[in-house]
Amino acid sequence: MTPASPPTPPGPDPDLADPGPADPMGPVDPGGPSEADLRAAFARAALDVTPGPVPLAAVRRAGRSRRRRRTTALSALSMLAVATAAVAVVALTPVRPSPPLPGPAAVPSTAVPTASHVAPPPQVPAPPPAPIPVRVVAPGERVNAGKGWTVWLTEEGKHWSGPDGYENVRSVTDGNVDTGEPGVSHQSEGDATRIFHSGLYYGTRTAGRVELTGAGGRRTVAALLELPGRPGWGVWYASTRPEDQAAGLALYDRAGELLAELPPM
Repeated sequence: MTPASPPTPPGPDPDLADPGPADPMGPVDPGGPSEADLRAAFARAALDVTPGPVPLAAVRRAGRSRRRRRTTALSALSMLAVATAAVAVVALTPVRPSPPLPGPAAVPSTAVPTASHVAPPPQVPAPPPAPIPVRVVAPGERVNAGKGWTVWLTEEGKHWSGPDGYENVRSVTDGNVDTGEPGVSHQSEGDATRIFHSGLYYGTRTAGRVELTGAGGRRTVAALLELPGRPGWGVWYASTRPEDQAAGLALYDRAGELLAELPPM
């Protein structure tokens, strides 16, 4: 036996159905004006509207207010930048301590200039050596010249002897010496340890110095001997190193003026 189908529920009543939201513009008349006609009507209406005056005063006030706020902000930023720079300068500037007050026992320090700042002293020429006192001896008086050497003067001239006892003479009367003009003679003898120099000086009554110049410019001042009465000639003698055997000679007066010279032998 076939079961019976369930009964179909009754559908909604068309008269009682929800009609939906009402159209605020009302029902559109299908026979009314088109969209283009409406736009044209709206445009004509807008052209007929006269706009009100522009509020220029209010716009100017608003602009001035904005400028004042901007200027105030920039001024504040500038002052902040200046203050920051000042703080940086103060922070970077070293603080120098105050110099100590000099006490009763304080000694001022003396600055020693370095060699690079010291100007060289001016080259002052050395003054001439003082004249050597002339020793006046009697004729034939023997003078010990050191190291076994002996010297004496006679009217004839110069006499000398060495450690070996052998005697020599240099005459001023044989015509080989012109006593009318300043001059000087030189004899040297010795060994590997010492050289004995001697000779005549003549042609002057104001002899002040006889000087020997040896190797490397080394100078030696000789001793001077004369007979009484300033005869216008005398004897000189000195001892030097062996390398100065060929030393040059120079005769000066008491004022330091060069009278005569003899080159190295």
